[in-house]
Amino acid sequence: MNHIDGTPGAINRDTLLADGWAPLDSGGFIEIVGQIYVKEDGDAVRYGFIADARFKNRRSVLHGGYLSAFADRTLALAGRRVNNSGPQATIELSVRFIDAVHIGEFVESIPEVVRKTRSVIFVRGTMVVDSRTVATADGVWRIFAPRP
Repeated sequence: MNHIDGTPGAINRDTLLADGWAPLDSGGFIEIVGQIYVKEDGDAVRYGFIADARFKNRRSVLHGGYLSAFADRTLALAGRRVNNSGPQATIELSVRFIDAVHIGEFVESIPEVVRKTRSVIFVRGTMVVDSRTVATADGVWRIFAPRP
């Protein structure tokens, strides 16, 4: 199910929508890097994208910078859920690349808020293709007071 190259079980926008995924409205930088999808299962939220050939590296697999931007966005979104969508900014993000993402694969991010204090949110996440872990990430987000 995780390929868009015409193989059996090929994944595309229609198959994602039929499986309960919804396009995530994004603006700014993240809009430039492509469509992210979201799927809610009770309290758990997953995010995903189809690896696009525009973002391949010299080895013809997904560039790590794309995966880093995806991790930053999806872990931040998990933080925003516990922060009542209040203003926040990334203080630190650490990404560990474990396996290559091939063009056409569907990558999911499974974020988890580890802890929230008055001033920071700690989040970790795992990025997978099917049952294969392709990256993990940890981040810290600074909480700001809402603008008047």
